Amino acid sequence: MKHFIGAASRVVFDRLSAVIDSRWNEDPFGKSPRASKAEYLRLFEQTRQVAFPEVDKLEAQTGFAISREWVDDLALHTQITIKKSPLAYPHGRVLYSLLRRYLAQNPSSFVTIVETGTARGFSALCMAKALEDAGVAGHILTLDVLPHHKRFFWNCIDDQEGKKTRAEILQPWQSLLDKIVFLQGDTLFQLPRLGVDRIHFAFVDAQHTKKDVMKEYQCVSRLQAKGDMIVFDDVTPGTFDGVVAAVAEIEKAGDYSIRRLTASNTRAYAWGSKRA
Repeated sequence: MKHFIGAASRVVFDRLSAVIDSRWNEDPFGKSPRASKAEYLRLFEQTRQVAFPEVDKLEAQTGFAISREWVDDLALHTQITIKKSPLAYPHGRVLYSLLRRYLAQNPSSFVTIVETGTARGFSALCMAKALEDAGVAGHILTLDVLPHHKRFFWNCIDDQEGKKTRAEILQPWQSLLDKIVFLQGDTLFQLPRLGVDRIHFAFVDAQHTKKDVMKEYQCVSRLQAKGDMIVFDDVTPGTFDGVVAAVAEIEKAGDYSIRRLTASNTRAYAWGSKRA
């Protein structure tokens, strides 16, 4: 009877998850391109000129910096969008720098990295680049409600060529995609079902409420060992107060040593290393 109930629960769970995910399969960013190629290029040139001195300092401290030419090229296709808030992508540099330092300080034959909030794949590829440059074997499990193999307009420069899948947008970085597993689904449904024994490094960037961030943190934390890291995006007071409150609560609990970095008025990050 117990096994029957368990199987029935899984069927209900899977059906509920499929219903929730299905609404993201049909033109989530609109039924046509949002801007011309010239406009996306203009925004790109404007965005790439912005300096982030605090990120420069972090790279100097860790001794690891991602290729600016490489990250700019990736950002053109995955980070330059039409939106009301200022465009910026220093989190790619932050993730690369922190992950490279972690890999240098914690030698391992294989590492598991988890990301919540894939979007167009920018962050996952920056972390895959860190794995490649460090010569370390591992994989990145990245979760998002957006499907990986469904064609639609993504609100990016690639839309000028028609509807594409995320896989098609990221085709130029195919060698790195072998390190990434793209999973569709609400993170709060899917995180507990990943089936991994340990999460060495995590990037939390899905829903930005305190409740959601805390739930994602708890899923990750229980699978981390001493020295393992978790990075939080958008720890920005006045903009994402839920994330700010969650990080403050995590810091107060004392299980992680927390550091923060303010890149600009609209871009702030925090990360923690597990104490024990």
